[in-house]
Amino acid sequence: MKEHIIALDAMGGDNAPEAIVAGGVAALRNYPDIRLLLAGPEARLNELLAGAADVRDRIGILPADEVISMEEAPMLAVRRKVNSSLVQAMLAVRDGRAGAVVSAGSTGAVLAGGMLRIGRIPGIERPALAPILPGAKKPFLLIDCGANVDCQPKYLTQFGLMGSVYMKSVMGVEDPAVGLVNIGTEEEKGNKLAKETFQMMKAQSSYRFAGNCEAREIPSGAFDVVVTDGFVGNVILKYTEGIVGTVTGMLKRHMLESKRTKLGAALAKPAFRAFKKDMDYNSVGGAPMLGVQGAVVKAHGSSGETAIMNAVRQAREMLAGDVVGRISEGLVGLDGSAPEN
Repeated sequence: MKEHIIALDAMGGDNAPEAIVAGGVAALRNYPDIRLLLAGPEARLNELLAGAADVRDRIGILPADEVISMEEAPMLAVRRKVNSSLVQAMLAVRDGRAGAVVSAGSTGAVLAGGMLRIGRIPGIERPALAPILPGAKKPFLLIDCGANVDCQPKYLTQFGLMGSVYMKSVMGVEDPAVGLVNIGTEEEKGNKLAKETFQMMKAQSSYRFAGNCEAREIPSGAFDVVVTDGFVGNVILKYTEGIVGTVTGMLKRHMLESKRTKLGAALAKPAFRAFKKDMDYNSVGGAPMLGVQGAVVKAHGSSGETAIMNAVRQAREMLAGDVVGRISEGLVGLDGSAPEN
């Protein structure tokens, strides 16, 4: 059995370190093929591990006395705070002591750390953040959602490769359909970036490009990977979060307006529970940062034990699926030639 070593930033996120450690321990109990390196204050972490005797032999500690806060300038903090829990976790991957990093800390710091402390996959121009979002028929991956606000066609073409590899290797989609966000489905639609990217994606042979994707098609389930620049992607992500909360609140208000609607709400409660489960980020884990030489998972800042456990699972699946290696292999076919076997 191959062992996967994952560095866990124990001090990142709103509920650190208690929920982070608890989630890591839960992951160890569920997956016997993983080992964790917890980054944080050694004495405090040992206290929290007092009830984890059954998995303690699979836990190492990366002593780190500093924390990068949400308010700090990410690039500066990653450079200066070498003894922070996030940087120590990143360095473990860079030095080969771990294959993956999981953090619920500052998104900017995770992105900066991935670039500065781990480094890009050779040939990848820009790493990207790629959350898995719920769709009408199946989950889909949105790439990029904020790491690269200004993009070139070759960046977006590489995003398509990285997203396709992730969906195939981690999510089990046999032949992922990759779509390019645009204002129309026709080939000639869009701005200069969209038009040039379309032609580049159309010419490559590393993944299945399924054409342009209008905004209304994004949640429909027709595409497994939705590619866009980080500016548009972040707008899509934030709007989705907002509209889900708004619609849910409106529906709840109307359901409680009268006795008849209250009765209907009671009868529909199982459906509402299923809907809530579909929309719950805790079951996903986090957003992978694709394009760096290691598996990096950015968990939600408010992640609790369950979300962290699933983020660790996600990192494990990225390692088991050799996402980094398969992205490297796929780069060969992005110039329009056939990929090497």
